[in-house]
Amino acid sequence: MKYTNPILPGFHPDPSICRVGDDFYLITSTFEFFPGVPIYHSKNLVNWELINYCLTENSQLSLKRGKPSSGIYAPTLRYHDGTFFMTATNVTRGGNFIVHTKDIRGKWSEPAWVRQAGIDPSLFWDDDGTCYFVSNGSEHPIRDGNGIFLCEIDPMTGKLLSPSRRISNGCGGRCPEAPHIYKRNGRYYLMLAEGGTEYGHMVTIQRARNIYGPYENCPHNPLLTHRDDPGPIQSTGHADIVEDPNGNWWLVCLGIRPLPGVMLHHLGRETFLAPLTWQEDGWPTVGRNRELDFEMDGPLPGPAPHPISLDFEEHFESDVLNLRWNFVRNPKRECYRPEKGRLVMIAGEDTLSTPRGTPTMIAVRQQAFRMETVARLTGDIQIAQCAGLTAFYNNDYHYDILITREEDGKHYICLRKHVADIDVVVARHPIDYRGAIRLKIESDEEWYTFCYEKDGDYVVLGRGRTSLLCTEITHTMTFTGTYWGVFTEGGEIDVTDVSVREVKPM
Repeated sequence: MKYTNPILPGFHPDPSICRVGDDFYLITSTFEFFPGVPIYHSKNLVNWELINYCLTENSQLSLKRGKPSSGIYAPTLRYHDGTFFMTATNVTRGGNFIVHTKDIRGKWSEPAWVRQAGIDPSLFWDDDGTCYFVSNGSEHPIRDGNGIFLCEIDPMTGKLLSPSRRISNGCGGRCPEAPHIYKRNGRYYLMLAEGGTEYGHMVTIQRARNIYGPYENCPHNPLLTHRDDPGPIQSTGHADIVEDPNGNWWLVCLGIRPLPGVMLHHLGRETFLAPLTWQEDGWPTVGRNRELDFEMDGPLPGPAPHPISLDFEEHFESDVLNLRWNFVRNPKRECYRPEKGRLVMIAGEDTLSTPRGTPTMIAVRQQAFRMETVARLTGDIQIAQCAGLTAFYNNDYHYDILITREEDGKHYICLRKHVADIDVVVARHPIDYRGAIRLKIESDEEWYTFCYEKDGDYVVLGRGRTSLLCTEITHTMTFTGTYWGVFTEGGEIDVTDVSVREVKPM
């Protein structure tokens, strides 16, 4: 059965998957964005519904003053004996931890902190019920150095029940990480990500008769990589696998879609799907010559897949925001007041450009090259206030179309660009503001185009290159993707409706 990749487009890195009966659940990293670790549900591995987040309270996820691309790294989702477990690393504060729940759509526990260091933790239950914790660090990381370390653990408390032992140094690539352990036909399989999470990324695998090793390398390694392919999918790696109810195996991994003709990407690392086949020698193979395609074929479980819609509308009819909205770091909840038919947004001290700040902004992922978003803002604009729409990567990289009121008492529509240490208003037009305005951002592979409504039509204010909001352009290492957000700085604004729409080619 044919299906289309990526299965979760836009910023959805480091996927982890598990199955309970006929239901599949998938989570991804969220870094400095809140809530943390979205949970998706599917019956067929292709059509996914966002149903919850693992980390919804400040007590579960502290991101305060964390730098861009800190926060939550590489979660793992597992199900054992009626309970769901999620383990991840909070790089901003605390390190590795485990949370759990019996109701995946409900509230998750407070974190149980784990003394074993490193990142990309995972859990594995053996046949005798022993639970193991594996990461790319030990209890004594300075003494022990790099590698993949394993210990026994109580997953409810985080208490280590045995010393951490090195079980692998990887398969020869740099940065061995993302360890997952599986058991099949009496052998333990250790799946890894190596080569770094950039363009040399790959999936490798080892196996052993004993969970502590020694592990032998698969002769077909890497199991999956696009490092030598100049095609439109790159950086594939960081994988997890699952068996479906029909006995077929599947691999989910991250990958990127660079902008045409350049090794730059701004949509973020996305989630891809591929069939996995176990060969007679007991080793798995993936994809076409260890590579993925946008169009793939495989024995999908469940109902036939239907076309994926990325469109989204919000009219703020509920007192609870739609699950698709995210915030930068822990939001100041008093700055957001849902009312019937509108969201009142109240500016705090931080702006979009405040280093490690918490701006008043609600944002959704940009999930395709060609999209448009429209927001209707209403209410009084105070002197020195600005409010509008943003294409936001982080506090150092964003484009904003905004309305402001200046000391002369007049209103202006402006296009502001903040790229690295350059912050400039490149367009500024006076407008006759009468208490409401619609703003629009359009995008394609090369440009963001910024528009405002005037006399029933949209007027183009200016453009900005997509390539300047790309991961490879940022002056620090970053792992996220572009968001589209509504924001206010210096005052209060009402948002009455927002729409996001994919623009299909003609």
